[in-house]
Amino acid sequence: MEMKWLFVDTHKKLERAVNDFERTKVLSIDTEYDSFRYFREKLCLIQIHANDTTYIFDPLQNLNLYFLGKYFADKRIVKILHAADNDIRLLKRDYRFNFQNIFDTHRAALILGFQQLSLEKMIKEFVGVELQKNRKIQRSRWDIRPLDDKQLEYAIQDVVYLPALYRKQLNELNLKDLKESALKAFNKIAETDWRDKRFDKRGYIKIRGYDLLNQEQKNLLKNLYRWRFHRARDENRAVFMFLPDKNLLELTLDAQHPEKYLSQRKIKVYGEELKRIIKNF
Repeated sequence: MEMKWLFVDTHKKLERAVNDFERTKVLSIDTEYDSFRYFREKLCLIQIHANDTTYIFDPLQNLNLYFLGKYFADKRIVKILHAADNDIRLLKRDYRFNFQNIFDTHRAALILGFQQLSLEKMIKEFVGVELQKNRKIQRSRWDIRPLDDKQLEYAIQDVVYLPALYRKQLNELNLKDLKESALKAFNKIAETDWRDKRFDKRGYIKIRGYDLLNQEQKNLLKNLYRWRFHRARDENRAVFMFLPDKNLLELTLDAQHPEKYLSQRKIKVYGEELKRIIKNF
């Protein structure tokens, strides 16, 4: 299958996408985001397949993508996604989009009784195509520009076969009289909202080495654990990248020498704050 695609990074290309969206009844949607390095998942790419072309939108460029909301909310257009929950959460968080008339191929497969629910398994089962999905690319830096050809090919695969998968699954749902159950499930998914990460008040006791600490050290670790969470959130960095558990424990054991475990920049920014926390123990 030939995969026609267009990286939308100019207003002229955006107009071409709009013209395609205006005359389609089905949109296939996926996103690429970084949930590994950031405290709040960073939306890095939006892929939308319409008719015979996949349009790749870059949320990190200076383009106004709010126009997509018109199509996402249009009940006359079916929006096909696979495991839609997080895609919808992120798009709602960043753009306040409203979704109507979605079809989640992951949930459809579950309703049809399938156990292996990955997109690769679904495409192979229903469409007869074996996707070339490289896990290394999946974990690549989607937040760095320019993206390379392998990343773009990976992103395109996630949407180009969804229309065929949708037609096959819809037919199976109708044959098994499961369409109404599926529609109720899809509507519930469409209503999902973004929720910020919650602070795990007792997460510090799960850190390896906790049981070897005395009570004073445990109390200090508890406070440093809370401090780390809030500062990682402020910098929008994954908690483990801001300060790994190993270093957090070492800082607890060697509280008078934070410069051993934190960068000079962090010492400069947070040094006084840390001194106040440590001084109380």
